[in-house]
Amino acid sequence: MSKKRAGALLLAFALMAGTLAGCGGGSSESAVKVTIGEVTRSLFYAPEYVAIAKDYFKEEGLDVELTTTAGGDKTMTALLAGNIDVALVGSETSIYVHQQGSDDPVINFAQLTQTDGTFLVAREAVSGSFDWNSLKGQDFLGQRKGGMPQMAGEFTLKKKGIDPQKDLNLIQNVDFANIPAAFASGTGKYVQLFEPQASIFEKEGKGHVVASFGVESGKLPYTVFMTKRSFIKKNKDTVQKFANAVYKAQQWVDSHSPEEIADVVLPFFKDTDRSIAISVIDRYKSQGSYATDPIVDEAEWNNLVDVMTSAGELQGQPAHDDLVDNTFAENAMK
Repeated sequence: MSKKRAGALLLAFALMAGTLAGCGGGSSESAVKVTIGEVTRSLFYAPEYVAIAKDYFKEEGLDVELTTTAGGDKTMTALLAGNIDVALVGSETSIYVHQQGSDDPVINFAQLTQTDGTFLVAREAVSGSFDWNSLKGQDFLGQRKGGMPQMAGEFTLKKKGIDPQKDLNLIQNVDFANIPAAFASGTGKYVQLFEPQASIFEKEGKGHVVASFGVESGKLPYTVFMTKRSFIKKNKDTVQKFANAVYKAQQWVDSHSPEEIADVVLPFFKDTDRSIAISVIDRYKSQGSYATDPIVDEAEWNNLVDVMTSAGELQGQPAHDDLVDNTFAENAMK
């Protein structure tokens, strides 16, 4: 074989290898890297894990890296510092940044959950419907001041005619991560808890869910994907693809059973019992906590403003259009 012919064959093989490498859904080298910082790891965020597990982000050409940033303050700090591209956190954090007069505001572009995710857990079982007045004069283990769980909880209590500061012995000096352990060790007669702790306590007989703060406080832009305005300006196509993947996951979650959803997301919760996961997802689906589309609508935003105003955490009235961009969510739904 001549050197000329051998060279031609080698070139042909090289071109063929390149063509094959480009088949089958795209190479990882061409995917756009996006780092998400989630405020905590929670079954409350099931659609996020569905989007990853079912390759909806990958189908959009995104290579998503998920990190848990453990707390609203840390999540927002990571976003502002550029350590993450997108934050999954409560919309109130974008308002706090806005109140500080940021030149590069944080924009909410895709909603994931639309109610508070906490439940009122009593140490003793309650027969019949829960009487909120039974909280008066009792030790109540609440959430961190200024966070959405605390604000939604106190908003609900006020709607029920209870002044949290005067009618309860309100305990708020326990770190978020230690609240379940504090209740289990005897602190408080009532506690405001996220899942799966609420279901775990029920299974273990340590507590009983008697009411839902999510149901009582109404729809809110509770947990939303957000990023800096500067990131959106430079990466509109990426943000659109991100919203597309989120919407696909939301639609899948809406149309599938808690059992099916649990089986998809359980790899993200290796220490969680399947029956507990199913119970948690069923509870959140039943009360409409999972948003079925990424729109952050104005009515929910105004409810958030009311909740924050009631908590004394607002300086002025943040306008929906200043901190929300629904363009990507709307395009994803077309």
